[in-house]
Amino acid sequence: MKIRGSCNKCPDDYVSVEDFYKVYGYACLYAPFEKIPITNLTITFVESRYPRKLIEHLENIRGYKVEETSSGIYTVYGDILPMQLIDSRLLSAAENLWLNGLSKQLDPLEVIYISNEVIRLNKTARVQAYVDAITKANFHAIEEAMNMGDPAKSLDEVIERTGLAAKWEERKALAIAQNMVSRGYSIEDIVSITSLDPEKVEPLYAAAR
Repeated sequence: MKIRGSCNKCPDDYVSVEDFYKVYGYACLYAPFEKIPITNLTITFVESRYPRKLIEHLENIRGYKVEETSSGIYTVYGDILPMQLIDSRLLSAAENLWLNGLSKQLDPLEVIYISNEVIRLNKTARVQAYVDAITKANFHAIEEAMNMGDPAKSLDEVIERTGLAAKWEERKALAIAQNMVSRGYSIEDIVSITSLDPEKVEPLYAAAR
């Protein structure tokens, strides 16, 4: 299974040459740290315009070949580390939805749509990292979706199958703890009510100051 590293920018922003080297350097550090082959990583840069400056740098300075392999998706050849650039404007609505899931842009119905697709395509074993990322980025949208009854059954199944149920429960407990911190509850009360370790609650007080 390939691990995808992505550099997602705001819709009006762009991926700069500096962004490229930051993510490239991170990937080179990540591979030996996790003891995995560098070829098992894929760097994906996403922006909402044609990445002209970056492509010119990759071709003229790095000596790579950049080819549009499908609409809006540019594959970079010439490095041991697989890379691709994506112009999100040229993707289909469904493809864009999967990318938007990595940022705080989903609404509850979109969360349910993605979970339905994960189940339909039988990809739960391969998208654990993706599901983990969207739960972090879209906590409140997922929480609303899970309260929608029958439509959310697929979401429950995805979270269970990907082994993220325990993480999800912890995130809900942390959200409750954060609310209690803002209301002035003591750390002892919060630990008693949420069953969180004190080490996980203490940083919430520092962040609230």
